[in-house]
Amino acid sequence: MTSVFGADGKNVPCTVIEVGPCVVTQIKSVEKDGYDAVQLGFEDAKEKNVSAPLMGHFKKAGVTPKRHLAEFKGFDSALNPGDVITVEFFNDANFVDVVAVSKGHGYQGVVKRHGFGGVGQQTHGQHNRARKPGSIGACSYPAKVFKGMRMAGHMGNEQVTTQNLQVLKVIPEHNLLLIKGSIPGYKGSIVSILR
Repeated sequence: MTSVFGADGKNVPCTVIEVGPCVVTQIKSVEKDGYDAVQLGFEDAKEKNVSAPLMGHFKKAGVTPKRHLAEFKGFDSALNPGDVITVEFFNDANFVDVVAVSKGHGYQGVVKRHGFGGVGQQTHGQHNRARKPGSIGACSYPAKVFKGMRMAGHMGNEQVTTQNLQVLKVIPEHNLLLIKGSIPGYKGSIVSILR
């Protein structure tokens, strides 16, 4: 993240994202595929790292191999395979949604994962249970642990959508997009930006 000064002189935190250039690798239609979508490819890949079926897919579209492919609905139907979409696509966008995989935090306990307070002070003979969840069951009826009980477990590393993020600036000469606030994922991760 970084920050920029707005027109009112306030310092606004923002995230810089490299957007494109993305190449149209396939146009999906209702007649052939059952739905309308545009498949975009991002970041060139070496031919030795691309499987043979994907290589045929790229050759059919007439584009160089790409490392990342993603499908988007609601694009203009005038696009053709081989067309390039740049960051200028977001020139008239004020707000966007960002979809990415969040940072993984591994296996965490209930205090970090759910914000439990623990069992209180180290008194009455307690010496090793300060961050434990405590009792999780009910009485002899229903004699089970209910589904959805907040417990320790795997945290993060899941798809997250952050909605209505403000677009602060578009820098077409460097293919950069400045979005207000933070977005899910670690530095260098791949994100999908939806208008």
